[in-house]
Amino acid sequence: MTVAPRDTALLRALGVWGLAANIVNITIGGGIFRLPAAAAGALGAAAPIAYVVCAIAMGLIVLCFAEAGSRVSLTGGLYAYVEVAFGPFVGFLAGVMLWAGMTAALSAVASFFADAVVALVPSLASPFARATFLVVVVVALAALNVIGVRQANRFNVAMTVAKLLPLILLIAVGLGAVHGRNLAWSSAPPVRGVARASAVLIFAFLGVESALVPSGEVRDPARTVPRAIFLAMVAVTIVYLLIQIVAQGVLGASLAAQTNPLAAAAGAVMGAPGRNVILIGSALSMFGYVSGMTLAVPRMLFAFGRDGFLPAGIAAVHDRYRTPHVAIALQAIVVIALAVSGSFETLAIIANGSILLVYVACCAAVLRLRRLDVRESGTPFHAPLGGIVPVLAIAVIVWLLTSLSLAEWRALLIVAVVASLAYVASLPSRRGAQAAAR
Repeated sequence: MTVAPRDTALLRALGVWGLAANIVNITIGGGIFRLPAAAAGALGAAAPIAYVVCAIAMGLIVLCFAEAGSRVSLTGGLYAYVEVAFGPFVGFLAGVMLWAGMTAALSAVASFFADAVVALVPSLASPFARATFLVVVVVALAALNVIGVRQANRFNVAMTVAKLLPLILLIAVGLGAVHGRNLAWSSAPPVRGVARASAVLIFAFLGVESALVPSGEVRDPARTVPRAIFLAMVAVTIVYLLIQIVAQGVLGASLAAQTNPLAAAAGAVMGAPGRNVILIGSALSMFGYVSGMTLAVPRMLFAFGRDGFLPAGIAAVHDRYRTPHVAIALQAIVVIALAVSGSFETLAIIANGSILLVYVACCAAVLRLRRLDVRESGTPFHAPLGGIVPVLAIAVIVWLLTSLSLAEWRALLIVAVVASLAYVASLPSRRGAQAAAR
């Protein structure tokens, strides 16, 4: 089964290193600057085990992403994979949940980034100054993405390097200051404790689903997507493990009580200058995340417009820059409204659960895409061990979903109902468009 190209107006400018950098940029957000304390609180010196568990779980999941992405190179990422596999209704439900989760995360981090900058520049502390700063940042990043995906991707590569440098500095200096006794285990950690810690840390590994949204702008997806995913996830896992080892090895038992654990570790090793470097690095990391998500998330709205679920004008492509400028502008307005008002908190409740549900749908989609032999160009990547990898990935995700509360499941149900109503409302216009196309 060959999928007809639907994104021919877009420029395919993302290669292996560009896509891998975007995945790293989105995955390594502000979480790594805080999570080492939570991991130490749950498992103490054995905390690296939870990172390994998360890496294995994400390894299974991204193998499914890599195969689906090598078969379906449409803008929308996981939404497009699920739609091709199971049809427009299931695809649209997955797409709405993915967009809601990513928009909530983007708005929250944009707000947190403003708070970090206010801490460094107190003159921006007033509500008006803070809101103005947020508007300027979001509009500037949106404009950069309108000008062109190449320019936006180059900027994201630069931001990836900028956010990694403080972490690499801490690792390089901190490894020499690690005290072996702080890494010694008094006893093996309980399985239940590892599970709880992994359920928290898994969210530090999320981000691949967002970085894959601009799949319609990836060169040679059958080769680029799998390689970029593997490069990025290996880099992320190594950085996370080393950061946890350094923080634990330097601070010992006091790590669990730190509100800014990496800054505390840097302060212990390099003094006040080192602490300031990490604080600035934290702000840069969040800014890099906002930049990467500004590239990714608007493509969801573009995909909805392209497929008839939203007005066709939202899928417009700029004549000169060949970017989805209307979708980018609309997404910027939504993010500004949520980040400035703080009303993103309601969406934030459903963000984690909605994205994990989309993960389940994507892993199941791999099995169907295989059966239909869906491909667009070249020989698609094939996850090893036949159908075992998608099944194991689904089992891991279901295990993680058991941690959701009743209120979170209720919120997810509301999103599904709203998406279903929107799907029904769009039927007449989509049928008319299909009839006109014939």
